[in-house]
Amino acid sequence: MTEKATMQAIARLVPQGARVLDLGCGDGALLDYLHHERGCNGYGVEIADDNVLACVRRGVNVIQLNLDEGLAMFEDNSFDVVLQIDTLPHLRNAEVMLRETARVGRTGVVAFPNFAHWPNRLSVLRGRMPVTRRLPYQWYDTPNIRVGTYKDFEVLAQKNHLHILDAFGLQDDRMVRFLPNARAGTAVFHFERRPG
Repeated sequence: MTEKATMQAIARLVPQGARVLDLGCGDGALLDYLHHERGCNGYGVEIADDNVLACVRRGVNVIQLNLDEGLAMFEDNSFDVVLQIDTLPHLRNAEVMLRETARVGRTGVVAFPNFAHWPNRLSVLRGRMPVTRRLPYQWYDTPNIRVGTYKDFEVLAQKNHLHILDAFGLQDDRMVRFLPNARAGTAVFHFERRPG
């Protein structure tokens, strides 16, 4: 999946003119894209110095913050959409950050490598951890703290009282809606807090 195709798929979930918070925003490319293509504004949160500098160079508002410290600086419903694109696998407190995403934003969008994608399953059946475009590291040098599957996130969302508005997989520059747990390398979920 190309970076542009991923950005386009994510952008479809973000309303025109939305106020956006991008957690683990990297170099700010997605926020920059949302600003130019969807008229959005907002902030990125990033810890890495090089990425913070890249955001500033792009003109993206960025806050340097370790996400494992939480989002206490933001009030409830401060943003229309909170994004966590490839962030969850790197967090020590992934479930807490998911709840914080739902608290701070009216809706949330999460995307992560789907460990249940069929090539990964085949690799595990052969007795090896997968190394793919979406999981490009050997087991001993991966920056991921955890891996998850499309189905795992559905269970986690239900446990945390999140209502899934839309869900699909991404594979080879296309959306996968039929059997995404097996057929897509990336899982994407758009959700909101359940009322009450």
